[in-house]
Amino acid sequence: MMHKLTVAELSKGLKNKEFSSVELTEHFLSRINQSDLNAFITVTDDLALDQARAADEKIANGNAGILTGIPYAHKDIFCTTGVKTSAGSKILDPFISPYDATVSHKLNSADMVMLGKANMDELAMGSSNEKSYYGPVKNPWNKNKVPGGSSGGSAAAVAGRLSPFATGTDTGGSIRQPASLCGITGIKPTYGRVSRYGMIAYASSLDQAGPLTQTAEDAALVMNVMAGFDDKDSTSVDRAVPDYTKNLGNSIEGLKIGLPKEFFSEGLDSGVAETIMAAVKEFEAMGASVQEISLPNSAHAIPTYYIVAPCECSSNLSRLDGVRYGYRCEDPKDLEDLYLRSRSEGFGAEVKRRIMIGAYALSAGYYDAYYLKAQKVRHLISEDFKKAFQDVDVIMGPVSPTTAFDLGSFTDSVSMYLADIYTLSLNLAGLPGMSIPAGFSNNMPVGLQLIGNYWSEELLLNAAHQFQAQTDWHAQMPEGV
Repeated sequence: MMHKLTVAELSKGLKNKEFSSVELTEHFLSRINQSDLNAFITVTDDLALDQARAADEKIANGNAGILTGIPYAHKDIFCTTGVKTSAGSKILDPFISPYDATVSHKLNSADMVMLGKANMDELAMGSSNEKSYYGPVKNPWNKNKVPGGSSGGSAAAVAGRLSPFATGTDTGGSIRQPASLCGITGIKPTYGRVSRYGMIAYASSLDQAGPLTQTAEDAALVMNVMAGFDDKDSTSVDRAVPDYTKNLGNSIEGLKIGLPKEFFSEGLDSGVAETIMAAVKEFEAMGASVQEISLPNSAHAIPTYYIVAPCECSSNLSRLDGVRYGYRCEDPKDLEDLYLRSRSEGFGAEVKRRIMIGAYALSAGYYDAYYLKAQKVRHLISEDFKKAFQDVDVIMGPVSPTTAFDLGSFTDSVSMYLADIYTLSLNLAGLPGMSIPAGFSNNMPVGLQLIGNYWSEELLLNAAHQFQAQTDWHAQMPEGV
């Protein structure tokens, strides 16, 4: 069946005329429309078929690229011309974007086919995809469990084979954590590697876009399209983009792996720990060496992140006020009433909570005590990584302390924040990281996290690809798929 093929396999099939992009697109649209995962907010049937027909023409004329005609799911945080971009929030439910995000433009320029906009935690704030205005997303491996967040719709779409790949964003783990919980591959590039222009901002110094795929090879193919400098984004880095597929086949013999002792302490589920260590032993069998390292300030990542991110979101979301676009309350009495009721009615509870935390931490008399101190600790976290990478090439460990948890099982936000304990520090430091399928615990997927030094996406993809050449965890699919 076509939906079981990887992006690389689909590319070959299209090139060899085994099927057309229209046939492929119709197949995935049919699967989406029959699915009960709630992975999509908007399904763009007509647009997808138009793009597929245009792709087939290019293939017929011999003008196709590697990814021409490949369908994908687009996280609903990327602006898309003429298509609703809601970021999972009521406040943006009416918003039809008049322009494309740079990532959207790059995918369009590669003649890819957008199946629709994937569901997500409201404005990217959440670790379970239960915070969406459009309802929770279900995990394809067990529909009573969460897929992770905020890119849960994207991850569920790929794991459920509703889409060959999907875009995601990672502010504190929102590509890696859902990839782990859904048993797929996800990569968060170095901060500045992929343009943030046209991506609804949560925390500007932390947000980074990347792909969710079945395999590392697929991630490399998509990264070749997504990555690159953009003068529309002031945080984009003007640095040459390598061909991420070029060195996938290189041996990893001699690779030096660091295991942070802080990642294997109290709080880590024993089944997850066993799965992670079994995966590390697989790397050792391929010729890698392993040593224990320390990231002493990683314990401060959660409090640091939950000061920095809310401060930035309180500033970024001030533009959503009911005046220029998005949701507006009915019959406001005056301008103040318009602001108060539009934002009160338009934002969900978790978004309001983070806005209030951020506004408080930035207020007069508290800036130094909270935001400034958090930025100092952020620097210490970055220095820990710099020191570690003097001795090792890649850092490995768990993505999440547990496998996917039950829908509705977390009733307080603070407990859910702890689910990000192993992912947040990368965003604070701006480092690249991956999650790759490493096995199962309690019949649910477990992801292995690979952390690299700045601009080392090539090395991470190479290591991940070599692991996937020796194992088949990435090829496992939920029952019924």
